[in-house]
Amino acid sequence: MSFNPAGPLVSVGGVRVIVTGSAGFIGSHVVEEFEAAGHEVVGLDVADGLDVRDDAALDRVLPGADLVAHQAAKVGLGVDVSDLPDYASVNVHGTAVLLAAMARHGIGRLVLASSMVIYGEGAYDCPEHGRVRPGPRAVADLERGRFEPPCPRCGAALAHAVIGEDAPPDPRNAYATSKLAQEHLAANWARETGGHAVALRYHNVYGPRMPRDTPYAGVAAIFRSALEAGRPPRVFEDGRQLRDFVHVRDVARANLAAATTVPPPGTLAAYNIASGTPRTVGEMAAALAAARGGPAPVVTGEYRLGDVRHIVASPDRARAGLGFRAACGFDAGMKEFAFS
Repeated sequence: MSFNPAGPLVSVGGVRVIVTGSAGFIGSHVVEEFEAAGHEVVGLDVADGLDVRDDAALDRVLPGADLVAHQAAKVGLGVDVSDLPDYASVNVHGTAVLLAAMARHGIGRLVLASSMVIYGEGAYDCPEHGRVRPGPRAVADLERGRFEPPCPRCGAALAHAVIGEDAPPDPRNAYATSKLAQEHLAANWARETGGHAVALRYHNVYGPRMPRDTPYAGVAAIFRSALEAGRPPRVFEDGRQLRDFVHVRDVARANLAAATTVPPPGTLAAYNIASGTPRTVGEMAAALAAARGGPAPVVTGEYRLGDVRHIVASPDRARAGLGFRAACGFDAGMKEFAFS
């Protein structure tokens, strides 16, 4: 296959794809997906001594590439403000160095791993004021177990709604801020070079090779680690917070779909990558516990500052623009993940 700058990939042999973060949870699946489609893949990962912040390393691997799938990132909510320099260095500075190198070597196609965290809270409707975006929840409310955000105008109870890609960003932690910065840098690169950029806003990704229990792990990995140790998953708040859990193999498929869909030159196109079927965090914990035969989850009422209440994705743009639909169902995916 080769890249046609005016259209999608056309079948005439394999293309050369650089995957950053290729040894990571998502990146390793992206590598497999591109290889299965017949492409030549070159991995770049800090685990192999190749850092996206290293110009010399980039100059060794980028020549001759047709596309970069940029997965490398410091992930997770973070521990405290001491993490700020790493998020800025790896995610922001690293992306800037990569984009500059792509321009230097004439590579005009980018698929960027972005995240739903850039939205902050999801979308909500007030019975009086319509669509509203509540601000961060008050500590006093969280302490009292009042987890649902109120209308920022009248204080009324809100109904959650799906969030589309045109929602204004509202990043609420260092990771979220760094992911939004990546999108802005990619848009700058596209405008200045005439390149084609696609940002995939991953929702809650889970599946085989997900990192084990660390301060930066996703909630699914934390619950699985507890169950493996014979402990009940500890579910924060009341367990009713909504997320969209999307399987890592579907995320890898979305990367391939993004590589075969060319936005207009000089632009960045963003897509939610989600299953389209939201579940509560409590449901996810219960599904993992059931798959492993217990123990049952414990709802603690605890909370983390920086967490949002509900974020439910609209998958419509990805379906229309990328032809992407998630294929792995929640029940089957969680049964596999429980032992992966």
